Amino acid sequence: MKYAVVLSRDEEGNWLASVPAFPGCHTWGSTRDDALANTQEAVDGCIESLRASGDPLPAEPSPP
Repeated sequence: MKYAVVLSRDEEGNWLASVPAFPGCHTWGSTRDDALANTQEAVDGCIESLRASGDPLPAEPSPP
């Protein structure tokens, strides 16, 4: 499943990433590519946690 990622930059030039479908799923990287790679790890962790607790995975309201 694909999820939307919101990217922005902070005042120091780091890339910030969040995944709206997973509240609290945020990460960062010094480059855009680093932030996206870290986002994949963060989403994987969120999915693992949800599955372990028996909770359903979120669905995107529309394709990302």
